[in-house]
Amino acid sequence: MAKHSRPGPPNQPSRAVPQVHGGDPLAPYNKRRRPPMDIYRRHRPVHGGASHRRPDEPRVLEQWNGFAYEPVGTAPDLAVAQTWENEADPGNPVAEQ
Repeated sequence: MAKHSRPGPPNQPSRAVPQVHGGDPLAPYNKRRRPPMDIYRRHRPVHGGASHRRPDEPRVLEQWNGFAYEPVGTAPDLAVAQTWENEADPGNPVAEQ
């Protein structure tokens, strides 16, 4: 059997999984509450497709609520959606609107 490998240097941990702190008894619970790849806000094209294609079409804005992404609004184009996405505070997953 061949050895499986992942991209990147072998001496670095994977960035796809959030770190778990061993001293915190609630660490496994908090890990499950974190969004995938630590992305608290994201945007999707209304009619599907790639995000970078057709930048002048509207976007659905989604925010992580601790269990799943939920729609919180729309943006008229890609530039406004990216501005909204970058306003998120990583320490506060539910940023005020």
